[in-house]
Amino acid sequence: MTPLNIGPHVVQPPVVLAPMAGITNAPFRTLCREFSGGKGLFVSEMITTRALVERNEKTMQLIHFDATETPRSIQLYGVDPVTVGKAVRMIVDEDLADHIDLNFGCPVPKVTRKGGGSALPYKRPLLRAILHEAVGNAGDLPVTMKMRKGIDDDHITFLDAGRIAVDEGVTAIALHGRTAAQHYGGTADWDAIARLKEHVPEIPVLGNGDIWSADDALRMVRETGCDGVVVGRGCLGRPWLFGDLVAAFEGRAERAAPTLREVAVVMRRHAELLGEWIGDEARGVIDFRKHVAWYLKGFSTGGEMRKKLAVSSSLAEMDAHLSELDLDQPWPEGADGPRGRTSGNGRVVLPDGWLKDPYDCAGISDEAELDTSGG
Repeated sequence: MTPLNIGPHVVQPPVVLAPMAGITNAPFRTLCREFSGGKGLFVSEMITTRALVERNEKTMQLIHFDATETPRSIQLYGVDPVTVGKAVRMIVDEDLADHIDLNFGCPVPKVTRKGGGSALPYKRPLLRAILHEAVGNAGDLPVTMKMRKGIDDDHITFLDAGRIAVDEGVTAIALHGRTAAQHYGGTADWDAIARLKEHVPEIPVLGNGDIWSADDALRMVRETGCDGVVVGRGCLGRPWLFGDLVAAFEGRAERAAPTLREVAVVMRRHAELLGEWIGDEARGVIDFRKHVAWYLKGFSTGGEMRKKLAVSSSLAEMDAHLSELDLDQPWPEGADGPRGRTSGNGRVVLPDGWLKDPYDCAGISDEAELDTSGG
């Protein structure tokens, strides 16, 4: 497969870690990179442009990259073109990243009720203005975007948004084959990815949605003609999936099938990295708790032990609980399936009157910017 070019950066094989709030911080990116042998592109969790411009303390920590991370990829979220432009200019002037991705895909209510994330492309002039400011201030840095099909089946925007992106100089587009209303439920529409690829042949199109294994990724490329894949929930509790993806795209058959003992070693390392990153072992272990069920999915561990691990607050406590498990269990059959959020509630929380006119952008101001980044 031809390498994926994101501006001057060659991503080979063409696999990208999707930005996930509260998940794809520096420790998780480190783990995924270790398994991939440094191949692929690993994007930060969502950074709010207003919080970045105001130098919010948590945000400044979230944009810190390990010295070994290249290229450094930041995902920005914003609804005000001026603030987005300022944030991009700050990234360029202070050499904070090598690649900027813009978030137009997030379906969570705290984002869409402000008109951001997956709600925003419905307002075509606003999307154009934000892309114009981002690309115009980015200098030599490539700007990409991630989006969904639209708000719901009656308000599909991805083809219009793709054309606007090409017009404004966006380098590549990732499409999650779901609407905002679907959240993470149902099945991703890979046909939409193929349609976007035909619609914007000028730039790379990346496919996202329902990639749970390396073979899913190969199938997506085969069926849609996309130029690469973006993997989100598929790597929750499975950072070694990036090793599988590299092998698959390089034509090798090997796939990871770790025993529970090997999984426990990765869990311990993940918690340790979080503690080092936060600067507090207990807080690192507490932050790790959300990952426990994902790592253990499919293994026979018993609800009681999962509960104990999910309330651990030190590495020693974690070690003690892990040692009580039957660590010789082989990789379970069918453990590659859906993890993370799988519901679709059919409702998108939007600003009042948002759907009345896709060209009316009155009433959107920098007040709509979230003031915090991440989860």
